[in-house]
Amino acid sequence: MDLQILSTTAKAMVAPGKGILAIDESHATCKKRFDALGVECTEDTRREYRELLVTAPEIEKSVAGMILFDETIRQSSADGRKFVDILSAKGILAGIKVDGGTKALALHAGEVVTEGLDGLRERLAEYKSLGAKFAKWRAVITIAEGSAGALPSMACVKSNAHALARYAALCQEADIVPMVEPEIMMDGAHTIEKCYEVTALTLKTLFAEMAEQGVAPQGTILKVSMVLSGKDCPTQADEKTVAEMTLKVLKENVPANLAGVVFLSGGQSSEKSTVHLNEINKIAVADGGKPWPVSFSYGRAIQKPALNKWAETKKVGAVDGVAVAEAQKLLVEQADRNSLASMGKFAA
Repeated sequence: MDLQILSTTAKAMVAPGKGILAIDESHATCKKRFDALGVECTEDTRREYRELLVTAPEIEKSVAGMILFDETIRQSSADGRKFVDILSAKGILAGIKVDGGTKALALHAGEVVTEGLDGLRERLAEYKSLGAKFAKWRAVITIAEGSAGALPSMACVKSNAHALARYAALCQEADIVPMVEPEIMMDGAHTIEKCYEVTALTLKTLFAEMAEQGVAPQGTILKVSMVLSGKDCPTQADEKTVAEMTLKVLKENVPANLAGVVFLSGGQSSEKSTVHLNEINKIAVADGGKPWPVSFSYGRAIQKPALNKWAETKKVGAVDGVAVAEAQKLLVEQADRNSLASMGKFAA
């Protein structure tokens, strides 16, 4: 492990005014989104759409890295340039999703654990040779009432934290920055106070496991949910409360020497995720700052306007250069909004 390489890469991922664009949707997720817009989901259409994202002019002003899917990191543009090389020329770091998805957690109905550790050392070596500088692993924590009591269970929290820690250790061994993503799901009627409680438990458990595995915080990025009311909660917390409780749970449970924190949108609308990020950074500045950079790692929240525009033309037969340029303009505008929000300077 070369801590200098890890630290330098991690700092670049959360450089001032920049965040991470997630374009690592699986084939199943792509199909769901394409189907909803009337576009056939094939290897060619996926490549075509992702080329639009990767080649967007000036996206590098607000995006420091892009998380790719296994298919995408191997693909090239229509003119033969590898996507990774296009990103590198723009100064954008290539990342790679490496987890194997979730499976039911044995003896714990309603809960899942993320798999994918088998063969990960070898896969990381290959991804590094393909140009990956960082990786991502997502765990899923559900808040609900289960047959055996309240969820999440400690078994679920610890199982996922342990897997995240082992993944992170393997990444750092390969000089690849680990992005650890414990997502607290928004689904349900839980209060924001309950979300805070579960987030605190999850983060405390995660960083204890990472310490045991010898993972260096200064070479690690945390991708995490904001502290939010459940989607079905009758009382939805306001923006200031979300920001205050999110900052509080991070300051109390995240090591001060962590390289950076980025948020996932987690089902929030494009507008809400931007406004919440902005409020978090405004409050942090007013309170005298924060130990680590706080930015974004959004997927759908940034992509949605561009995807809709691209699909409008694609579903009727072809996408011309004008349509692509219009879609890319929408993508960059949305990324720019979040760039401002990462500095607390966004005005709705």
